[in-house]
Amino acid sequence: MPISPSQGSSAGGQTVVITGTNLGGATAVHFGSKLATITANNPTSVTVTTPSGNGVVPVTVTTPGGTSNPLNFYYIGAPFKSALSTVAGPLAGGNTVTINGTGLSTATAVNFGANAATPTIVSDSQITAVVPAGAAAGAVGVKVTTAGGSNNGFSYTYVDTPTVTGFTPTSGPPSGGTAVTITGTNLSTTQSVTFGGIAASFTVVNDTTLAAVSPPTADGAPGPADIAVTTVGGSVTAATPFQYVAGPGI
Repeated sequence: MPISPSQGSSAGGQTVVITGTNLGGATAVHFGSKLATITANNPTSVTVTTPSGNGVVPVTVTTPGGTSNPLNFYYIGAPFKSALSTVAGPLAGGNTVTINGTGLSTATAVNFGANAATPTIVSDSQITAVVPAGAAAGAVGVKVTTAGGSNNGFSYTYVDTPTVTGFTPTSGPPSGGTAVTITGTNLSTTQSVTFGGIAASFTVVNDTTLAAVSPPTADGAPGPADIAVTTVGGSVTAATPFQYVAGPGI
């Protein structure tokens, strides 16, 4: 007498089909000491809605002809999430996050807001998921769904792609040290600023302004250098380069 599925949420409410012979006219289906709700019945199957429970319980079907042999049903508790490896990422998605917790081995979906991702199960205490694209920039809840139910509790923030609309001053000496104000949008999560591929020190003033200091050029020579800004939401290069200009000589 097979039972399908053979596991489900400890909260109950799951549809389970028990198949066998001489099952017609079933009067009771027990999950341990608790009665399940019979929703369909014929001579070869009984469909029920599970009661709540915990652990492993025997399942029996009672008909006018007697009570069947028991089958095991495994109750699974709702998952618990303890850590999210990354709490923000690009609006386009595509980055992988790791979720730690317990009861994760039966995970079937990870939802970032309304968008679902299929998890990769590492162990009962860890899963990974590729973040789906977001509908809009901003925070969304992260929900993990397992055979034991679902669990919320974490927030993930989608970050829009940055833009650079300008910078001032537009030039400075090859020795570096020029204080440059960079303006744009979505700059609050800036991770790096480079001048011609060379990292510059910077401070985030607000979401539209960065304060950077031009680094020395690699060879000490003048010339143009692209300003690139990288944030959690992506990278952008200014439309015009910063000009390293040689000082006067006499």
